[in-house]
Amino acid sequence: MTPFDQNRLHVTRREFFGRTATGIGSAALATLLQRDGFAATPTNTRGGGPPSLPHFAPKAKRVIYLFQNGAPTHVDLFDWKPNLQKLHGTPVPQEYVDGKRFSTMTGKPDGKLLLAPVEPFHQYGESGAWVSDFMPYTGKIADKICFVKSMHTEAVNHAPAISFLLSGGEIPGRPTLGAWMTYGLGRETDNLPGFVVMTSVSKGTTCGQIFYDFYWSSGFLPSRFQGVKFRGSGDPVLYLSNPKGMSRQMRRAWLDDIAQINEMKLKEFGDPEIATRIAQYEMAFKMQASIPELTDLSGESKETLDMYGPGVNEEGTFARNCLLARRLVERGVRCVQLMHAGWDQHRSLTTELYNQCRDTDQPSAALVADLEQRGLLEDTLVIWGGEFGRTPFLQGNLADRPNWGRDHHPYAFTIWMAGGGVKPGVTYGESDDLGINVAKNPVHVHDFQATVLHLLGIDHERFTYKFQGRQYRLSDVHGKVVKDILS
Repeated sequence: MTPFDQNRLHVTRREFFGRTATGIGSAALATLLQRDGFAATPTNTRGGGPPSLPHFAPKAKRVIYLFQNGAPTHVDLFDWKPNLQKLHGTPVPQEYVDGKRFSTMTGKPDGKLLLAPVEPFHQYGESGAWVSDFMPYTGKIADKICFVKSMHTEAVNHAPAISFLLSGGEIPGRPTLGAWMTYGLGRETDNLPGFVVMTSVSKGTTCGQIFYDFYWSSGFLPSRFQGVKFRGSGDPVLYLSNPKGMSRQMRRAWLDDIAQINEMKLKEFGDPEIATRIAQYEMAFKMQASIPELTDLSGESKETLDMYGPGVNEEGTFARNCLLARRLVERGVRCVQLMHAGWDQHRSLTTELYNQCRDTDQPSAALVADLEQRGLLEDTLVIWGGEFGRTPFLQGNLADRPNWGRDHHPYAFTIWMAGGGVKPGVTYGESDDLGINVAKNPVHVHDFQATVLHLLGIDHERFTYKFQGRQYRLSDVHGKVVKDILS
């Protein structure tokens, strides 16, 4: 007797009725709701999980997350504080930092000197949004985006903070946003993965961050929902090309034979990872035809390429990845996660911050404009931001300007969002007069997660997955939807 058969014999009475009654009851309720017109019209759920999703009509069908690894400095880019300019070079007031935990590079912030923004700010558009001269292209689309200036988190170091923002837990092992999305809503295409990840880093940076695989992990969800990472050069996916001497017809025949063997094992053992293997082999075969077309930019107009900036012509750049992100969502990919490293400016505010902004500002703004002109922005949610902010006080010596830096700062930071049901041309929340703590309308990481899921038509409290006896969700046991930013 196999262990699986033995396990089935030991199913308790409580488990049996729990599984069967819930399944029958849920099916009956779904039928009644659909018949009476109360259920939301389901999206295409190819390869998805719960058939009841979305819970209500979604505003967004897909997400492009422009994740800025290393934590952009909010007080130098989007959060204009005249008082910080006025008090430049003076010690940070003790009442602002009492009891606060910072990274070991700062330790106690006592006596640290406040540092004014490196570049001046100006107001843009009808909304009058304050944007630094570091980000002129973002300033030009200020009326299309929503700035959230009251974000706050709990982790003070990069990897735990990124994991917390993307998965709801600081310790790796939970599903990330893209995995939850594809599990819940499925794919809109059979020819590409539902969740794609691309990474980039500015040339010459000394503050790059490691891209850990758990940033796009499926966690305890079936592994077919994990992000598929596209490489920046060569074949976007390893082994995408057939070996010499193998035709596409031969590959198809081999896969059919392998699928038959795997189907036999699936029936014998019931292991969901075998089903994942079958699905991934099929996806790889389809990607051999779809990926070359996706990455061929020869059909893009000169105007479009120019809009994204000079980096678009070079493989592996953030600019090129932004254009590929638009092409991916055009073709039905549910979630595209672009991760650009190099924002960890502990000693490079006056040098490498210029490079980071030059490499990311124009492509980010171009992506929003490009999506809008193609009619895709309305139901595509674009998110720009990092894992936390950076300290309004100086890390380093005030007299040594070339080595100015800022440390990690979880207590207030800024992100922006566009499209997908978010109000354009608004600023939500405020930090205090020095950009240190949230002063108005705080938005915790779990609130952010709840809001993103809401825009996708998902009630974050009802969207769970049982693992090791507990019902898990992206927002853990917290989170409130930020309704004031919804259009």
